[in-house]
Amino acid sequence: MEYMKLGNTGLDVSKLCLGCMGFGDAKHWVHPWVLNEADSRTIIKKALDKGINFFDTANWYSIGKSEEFLGRALKDYANRDEIVLATKVWGRMHEGPNGAGLSRKAIMSEIDKSLKRLGTDYVDLYIIHRWNYNTPIEETMEALHDIVKAGKARYIGASAMFAWQFQKALHVAEKNGWTKFVSMQNHLNLIYREEEREMLPLCKEEKIGVTPYSPLASGRLTRDWSETTLRSETDEIQKSKYDGTMDADRIVVERVASIAEKLGVPRTQIALAWLLQKEGVTSPIIGATKISHLEVAIEALSVTLTPEEISFLEEPYVPHPIVGHN
Repeated sequence: MEYMKLGNTGLDVSKLCLGCMGFGDAKHWVHPWVLNEADSRTIIKKALDKGINFFDTANWYSIGKSEEFLGRALKDYANRDEIVLATKVWGRMHEGPNGAGLSRKAIMSEIDKSLKRLGTDYVDLYIIHRWNYNTPIEETMEALHDIVKAGKARYIGASAMFAWQFQKALHVAEKNGWTKFVSMQNHLNLIYREEEREMLPLCKEEKIGVTPYSPLASGRLTRDWSETTLRSETDEIQKSKYDGTMDADRIVVERVASIAEKLGVPRTQIALAWLLQKEGVTSPIIGATKISHLEVAIEALSVTLTPEEISFLEEPYVPHPIVGHN
């Protein structure tokens, strides 16, 4: 495993981050394909054995079950001082007007609940899951700053928003002497590259670590166009992100298959290698519901694409509607 600094910090993270949205309880979650605790622990243990030290979850995933599963596994298998543990806040956790969002009330309540579920005194990275249009960003940034100063989080990050929103948050924090975001968890892969227009240049300028989610486009970059899986048939979020651009995306997917065949490696490794070679990217967030998913992804670290191969993969891309920003 290789490690990199997360943005302009001294924190070392593995070049792949294990995303834990796929761990939880299908009864309490929108995805029926999530793994139960026993199967989740197998994946987490293998990730640790392979040198992954960066784990990402969210309070909203299976309404807390993902945090519980991850926390118990890390307690049993890992040295907490070497683990970089990230969780997120924003999603709806209970009914009522204060059950979601980024108000001071919600943030202060949810950090304590997340820490309890994770079984730890602090998270290394506390991330706002989306932009909250109903709360002043000043209120959100001050609450996050207070959480850092209270020792409940070491760093803070953001996810899935417009570049102007991220810049506004950075400015508000700097103006008031509050803790600034050190990472951006954005939507980026070979069939969704809209982040290259504004967000990636902003992150480069501000020395922000980039930890893209959905690097394999929910599996669409890894299989034949006609092949289906339980996730592809039931994941409505995936369908909302990619179904509208299927004709254009199909050409890119076919080119991934072509390069994979030429190099004699799985398509997963081509899609990840492209992302790992993109300037500014620190650690893509990979999901895994099988040990083989994890092993294949890790082997992508040894794949290097030529400039010609990168150009061949990128050439068919056409502008896409913005998805993921709320």
